[in-house]
Amino acid sequence: MKIRSDSFEHGHRIPPEFAMGAQDGFGGNRNPQLAWNDVPEGTRSFALLCIDTDAPTDAALVGQAGVEIPVAHPRGDFVHWAMVDIPGDVREIHAGSCSDGIDKRGKAAPHGPAGARQGLNDYTGWFAGDADMAGDYFGYDGPYPPPNDLREHRYFFRVFALDVERLDVADRFTAADVFRAMHGHVLGEASTYGTYSLHLPH
Repeated sequence: MKIRSDSFEHGHRIPPEFAMGAQDGFGGNRNPQLAWNDVPEGTRSFALLCIDTDAPTDAALVGQAGVEIPVAHPRGDFVHWAMVDIPGDVREIHAGSCSDGIDKRGKAAPHGPAGARQGLNDYTGWFAGDADMAGDYFGYDGPYPPPNDLREHRYFFRVFALDVERLDVADRFTAADVFRAMHGHVLGEASTYGTYSLHLPH
């Protein structure tokens, strides 16, 4: 199974069009185009995840004036997209078809392939204490790494071929729920990644 994107080259920079944050403010926050092929026989649905594996583990450092987050700082995952029940005959998600711009307080009912369900991304927790932005962030919301982070972040888009039409997750699900529910049902997986950084060199 293979996955590719016409929106960015594998292992290279994701354009600001597909990011939530840009060096001059907000990015376009459009979902990138993704396509996959060589699907395993017996595939009945797909799950799709986008995860930043380079998120700083100490949130107190983010955006602090005069502080730079070193490359060696401990890192964790930040989920940008979780979608399940993508029909087994789907082979492509078009750019901007699931997200096109920023919805303050999150998208309540994001667009997607017919029948697919989209879960909460980690901006839900990140903005929880922000009076202007707090809400349930469903679907895709793109990269917005800390401008004071010296590390270039990697964003992994992973598609899983499953042997079930509908994954056993609640309507308000997370990527962790997807991983648990997929156990024993994965026929194949493919991934690609792009990079993004807002750090301005001095």
